[in-house]
Amino acid sequence: MATQDYYSLLGVSKTASAQEIKTAYRKLALQYHPDRNKGNKEAEEKFKEVTKAYEVLGDPQKRQTYDQFGAAAFEQGAAGGPGGPFGGFGGNPFGGGQSGQYGPFTYTYSTNGGQGGGFDFGGFSDPFDIFEQFFGGASPFGRAQRRPVYAVGIDFMEAVKGVTKKVTIDGKQESIKIPAGIDNGSRIRFEKYDIVVEVKPHTKFVREGYDIVTEEEILFTKAALGTELPVETIDGKVMIRIPAGTQPGTTMRLKGKGVTHVRSTTRGDQYVRIKVIIPKSLNKHQKELLEQFEKDPGKKGWF
Repeated sequence: MATQDYYSLLGVSKTASAQEIKTAYRKLALQYHPDRNKGNKEAEEKFKEVTKAYEVLGDPQKRQTYDQFGAAAFEQGAAGGPGGPFGGFGGNPFGGGQSGQYGPFTYTYSTNGGQGGGFDFGGFSDPFDIFEQFFGGASPFGRAQRRPVYAVGIDFMEAVKGVTKKVTIDGKQESIKIPAGIDNGSRIRFEKYDIVVEVKPHTKFVREGYDIVTEEEILFTKAALGTELPVETIDGKVMIRIPAGTQPGTTMRLKGKGVTHVRSTTRGDQYVRIKVIIPKSLNKHQKELLEQFEKDPGKKGWF
């Protein structure tokens, strides 16, 4: 692991933003999650590796140290004394048995070799507590006796807005309150059970963390001349201005139009990607107009 590049493990560039690193880790963590890959040792090892990489790259100070010294700075016996070059590392990278805040997670540090759990995550923070916050419920592969698990399916907008669902558990009907902002694969602790939330995809909205991505099509003439465009959001339609000369693939940000964070009133953003439509067939007059435009010496290219 020490010889592997943390950026490559997460599939991001060395200039990636903090959000890009977080998004990449989240995707990989879900992919290699032990609860989704029961008995798959290779997936378990991959999960450990991406978790370790994120714990370094997801922290600005640790990332700076990694960029300067490489992965060797985070190994036992690294230069810089008992704590290594950044204070908290050494024989036990986190000092053992301590709780703390790490990026979006609240977690408990494991002791040397992960003595508190059934998995050894390379001396890094205990993933059981990370995923308890990450998935919004209990640890999906807990250290204690496994809790009974039930699945509940909800629509995309129900996940965004929150909903109360009636489910039958052990022959008894129960009402499960699902908080706004919950994502696919999240777990909710309900009495002595774990409820796995399965969110159906939306035909229009694509969710990336707490952000939403949509695509809007406009004619190339509208892109060239500028226009106003109605855009659908999770709160209803809003009008946005398309500036003259907008290029294909332009992305526009609608601040605060994304998903509400679980346990918070903070909201993500919506990103609108503009797809410029080029007509496949033109009448004679249209062709003449475009030919005149192309011959205009004061213009370069289409727009």
